Amino acid sequence: MYTVNKNWSRAGNAYRDVFVNTLLAMMDENKRIMMLEADLGGASGTLKIRDTKPDRFVECGISEADMMGVAAGMSSEGIIPFTHTFGPFATRRAFDQVYMSGAYARNTINIWGSDPGFTAGANGGTHTTWEDVALMRTIPGAIVCDAADSVQFAWILREFAKHDGIHYVRAGRKNSWSVYAEGSTFEFGRGNIVRSGSDVLVVTAGQLVKDALDTAASFEKDGISVEVIDMFCIKPLDVELLLSEISGKKAVVTFENHGVIGGLGSAVAETIAEAGISVPFKRHGVVERFGQVGTPDWLQAEFHLTATDLEKTIRSLLTLQ
Repeated sequence: MYTVNKNWSRAGNAYRDVFVNTLLAMMDENKRIMMLEADLGGASGTLKIRDTKPDRFVECGISEADMMGVAAGMSSEGIIPFTHTFGPFATRRAFDQVYMSGAYARNTINIWGSDPGFTAGANGGTHTTWEDVALMRTIPGAIVCDAADSVQFAWILREFAKHDGIHYVRAGRKNSWSVYAEGSTFEFGRGNIVRSGSDVLVVTAGQLVKDALDTAASFEKDGISVEVIDMFCIKPLDVELLLSEISGKKAVVTFENHGVIGGLGSAVAETIAEAGISVPFKRHGVVERFGQVGTPDWLQAEFHLTATDLEKTIRSLLTLQ
């Protein structure tokens, strides 16, 4: 079970440190785990794996599609491959290989797509992905996650190794917000209520869980009760929880570091529509934009993904009541 930190706004561990240390520990426990990198070992920290366990590390170079093919081949021989590159290169650049050599061929590939959305920072538009979740959701049987913090990220990595198939997790490389207490556990296909509320439901994931909690706390002084769900597992989606928590709410908002087409917002909208629920609803994400260069904080504001932006969206929906 999970426990939400009361001081969730403090900085947590760097995702890349957690990735490397978790994978090294997993390698000690399971000799079938291998690490594949696409010339980003310095950026991701995986050079530590290369130096510590050189026989368990494969440098594929700037050849992401080839890396996914190699991973699929390893899987066919009983190896459990973990791969890393920036989000757009792990998904849109290598999508056919992940889909055909991986999913269609019934192979297993565990993928960390790093620096999603505004966390791409100074790497700019070529390295920005607003569409990775949309792509990966289309793969039959895939598990698609967006890690809220380092505790959840470590759990996801360990759990991926227990399952066959295509597994994708998006997470930054640098420091995370500390949302969950150490030792928290989760479940694929189950969302987490990180703050209860009766008036408005915010469904979010990943980097923006902290901002959604900030928004909910801000509304409290106005007597407006905002519930926040961390839908870290976007596929399979927790439909049961959604339908239960939407009931009685005055408004529902999805809040994501992703485009509004095909991501968490689309998944929730599909659920609401198919259930025939009538409720003021808004997908709060990126609309028809490419990425650009800037600091993560500046980009978050530029793409209207701050707690203040979310507050404006909620207030506009509440005027419909």
